[in-house]
Amino acid sequence: MIFSRTYRYHSKMPIDDIKGRLVGKHVKVHNMDFEVSEKDRVLRVIPHAEQERNIKTLPITHVQLNGKGDKTQVVINSKMRKIDSGGPMLIVIFCFFMLVAAVLFLLFGAEEYLSFTYTMGGIALAIFGIFWIRMEAGYFDYVRKIRDYIKTQSVA
Repeated sequence: MIFSRTYRYHSKMPIDDIKGRLVGKHVKVHNMDFEVSEKDRVLRVIPHAEQERNIKTLPITHVQLNGKGDKTQVVINSKMRKIDSGGPMLIVIFCFFMLVAAVLFLLFGAEEYLSFTYTMGGIALAIFGIFWIRMEAGYFDYVRKIRDYIKTQSVA
């Protein structure tokens, strides 16, 4: 998926020490509270957005801890909440169809539609560019900061 991120690294700490440092803790990112809990041997970082009035796209992060001898492999998997994924997916699909239409007009259209083709392609790229910059400043920033928090807590 375009909005999912996976990050892997090795830590010298045992699994139980990493869990002890993370489970039950709260992470503050951009004044948003995230809680670390454990379910089915997977740590989950879930946002507390019940009191939030602004529309925000927030990640759900799963952390898997795998013992590899004297090291622990930490796998951090972040994905968008299902309730938040509708709007961004619509924007991506809209921009994709506009670009496909622009390419089809370019290939099969007459010379008189050339300016229309370039305009439609430019608008699609501009919309997607603005959307991606906003996602980098919002959703992907949450993902990066949660990942950095987990990494600092699990490095000995």
